[in-house]
Amino acid sequence: MDDGNAAARVIQDLRRLVAAARPGTQLPSVRELTARHQASPVTVATAIRQLVAQGLIETRPGRGTFVAARSDERRTPDLSWQTVALGARRPGEDEMQSLLALPSPGAIPLSGGYLDAELQPAAALGAALARAARQPAAWLRGPTEGREDLRVWFAREAGAGLRADDMVICPGGQAALSSAIRALTAPGDTLLVESPTYLGALAVARAAGLRVVPVPADADGVLPDQLAAAFARTGARLFYCQPLHANPTGATLAAHRRRAVANAVRDAGAFLIEDDYARDLTIDGEAPPPLTADDADGHVIYLRSLTKSTAPGLRIAAIGARGPAGARLRAGRLLDDLLVAGPLQQAALEFVTAPAWTRHRRTLSTALRTRREALLTALRRDLPELVPPTIPRGGLHLWVRLPDGVDDVALATRAATEGVTVFPGRPWYAAEPPAPHLRLTYAATPPDRMDDAVRRLARALGRGTTRPGTAD
Repeated sequence: MDDGNAAARVIQDLRRLVAAARPGTQLPSVRELTARHQASPVTVATAIRQLVAQGLIETRPGRGTFVAARSDERRTPDLSWQTVALGARRPGEDEMQSLLALPSPGAIPLSGGYLDAELQPAAALGAALARAARQPAAWLRGPTEGREDLRVWFAREAGAGLRADDMVICPGGQAALSSAIRALTAPGDTLLVESPTYLGALAVARAAGLRVVPVPADADGVLPDQLAAAFARTGARLFYCQPLHANPTGATLAAHRRRAVANAVRDAGAFLIEDDYARDLTIDGEAPPPLTADDADGHVIYLRSLTKSTAPGLRIAAIGARGPAGARLRAGRLLDDLLVAGPLQQAALEFVTAPAWTRHRRTLSTALRTRREALLTALRRDLPELVPPTIPRGGLHLWVRLPDGVDDVALATRAATEGVTVFPGRPWYAAEPPAPHLRLTYAATPPDRMDDAVRRLARALGRGTTRPGTAD
């Protein structure tokens, strides 16, 4: 029996019947079609599935197959009632969606929060996950706070301040941050942040109904005297910061400020959320230890993620705190999503405890340095006024000051039309920005495309950049 010809005959027959019948008309059964076309039941079922997928017929379990309603006869759903039921949108959603949007085909990305695919240890992660998936124990329900051996690793990385029992495994840094902010605050409370700061933290805080107050920062991190003044003026009990390679500025809290910042937090009887997202992204020199390593009395809530330094799909992070704050965090995580998938935890543990982790970090540091220098070289050549005065020693981004009067949001839109994606500086501020900026990501684009990317940005700025041998 020629199943291909038989399927075609069944489809042709059903199409003829559908064209002549009204919506809702019952069609011949599988048994009838099988006998009529000398086809197998499997062939008939396959033909029916194709026509269902095309919207011509519909199946009703236990009743048979029917002519589907034609598209021009289907009622357009009225979803307008949802506008009233949902109320106002949460602030920050548009910015987060823009930040995570994939670049248009053909565009060169100078925006993004993750490593270029060429820099991700996909083969090693895939092999580790495949081995974990083959072990039945990985699929069992483990401790809600996460695997003990993985928590031991995160605690050891944090320094002497935390133990494994203080840590909770989370499905990524954003989930950990959201849990921490909601666990430690109530709607109407004040959250202090560096200015500028990670816009994901701003979005979480606003969605939680918090009042966000910015604290000035410079190339050496947050200003301790301004932080103390903000605590005194607002009565805040929580400060969010990224002491190492802050996003978006790349600033690292200077050694001479660390004690003063800790004292300001302690004197206010407050907590400090240390978002150590860039622990594995240092390019030049050695990274200073986390603030939590010197925290004797439990003021620091420590957050560490593996996602930024590996791959977007490795949604593994940990958050740690001592005392009642730790208990609240553990309870909050339980309410959010119960636990993190066991195979993913096991794969992450295998990767970070194997020699491949050390090799990856070393290779990544070299690759990020090459890409950072390629972007800086292109800026010096075509847009020297955008070269930052202080070059970050790690992280994924450059924070560039635009000329006065330039609208950073409009520039990002024009840049997209030129085929390069950049992210404006405005959303990274909790209040009015003091000047226009762009965040330029060097981790998402190969070095040999940086020159072209900057020339496209220069055209968006209205600069002439055509040089011999560089025409698009």
